Amino acid sequence: MVEPATIVLIPARLSSQRLPNKPLAEIGGAPMIVQVWRRACEAQVGPVVVACAEPEIAAAVEAHGGEAALTDPDLPSGTDRIFQALRQIDPGGRFARVINLQGDLPTLDPAAIRAVLAPLDRLGTDLGTLATEIQDPDERDDPNVVKPVIARDPEHPGLGRALYFSRATVPSGEGPIFHHVGIYAYRRAALERLAVLPPSPLELRERLEQLRALENGLTIGVALVDTIPLGVDTPKDLERARALFAGSAC
Repeated sequence: MVEPATIVLIPARLSSQRLPNKPLAEIGGAPMIVQVWRRACEAQVGPVVVACAEPEIAAAVEAHGGEAALTDPDLPSGTDRIFQALRQIDPGGRFARVINLQGDLPTLDPAAIRAVLAPLDRLGTDLGTLATEIQDPDERDDPNVVKPVIARDPEHPGLGRALYFSRATVPSGEGPIFHHVGIYAYRRAALERLAVLPPSPLELRERLEQLRALENGLTIGVALVDTIPLGVDTPKDLERARALFAGSAC
C-alpha cells in the first residue's frame, strides 16, 4: 500500500511581543526558522515549506537552500497561514496529509515529527498531535500548560483519542496528567474544513484552537512522546536554545 503524500508546513511571522523578530534570531549559526526547517527535513516525511508572513523570513530560508511561501501577513492564526500556503503550493491536491510544525522548536527531535502521523495511520483520526506525561508538579496547575484528556487505545500502546483540551488541571482524580505538544498532522480534508469554520464557543472560552475541531465533530488522535521540546518564546528561552546547540552537534 502506497502511503499518502505528506507535506510539512512551518508557519512563521516576525511579530512577537515577547521576542521581536523571533524567526530570524540566530541559533547555532543560522536563523531559528532555518534550524526548525532542518529538523523537519531530517524527519524525512515529505517536502518542507516555510509559510511566512514577511519576505525577510523567506529570504533567510531560501539563502540556506529551503523553500518558502509568502502568505497574507494579516492572517489570524498558523492554521490559516498553512492553509493559504497549501493552496498556493498544491492546488491540485497532491498532498493528502499536512503537518503543521511550529517555527519556534529548533531543538525538536525529528522523531516527534514522524510520531504525529501515527494517529492518522493507526487510529484513523482526522488530526494527530502529541503529548507527554507531566512530571513537574508545578505544570499541573499552570494555565499556560495545555492538558489533553486522552482515552488510551488498548490495541495501540502509546496512542489515544483526545476527548478535550483545557488549561485547567484535567482530568480530576488519581492518574497521569498530560502536557500537550502543539504539533499537528491533518488529513487534507480535515484541514480544509477546519480552516473555514468560525471560532467555536469552547475555543473562545479556553483560547485553544484545537477545540474548534472537536466541537465540529473532527477526531484528534494523540501519540505519547517522552519529552517536551523547548519552545523559544522569550529571551531566556533563546539563550537556553543557544546553549543546547553549543553543547551538541545540531
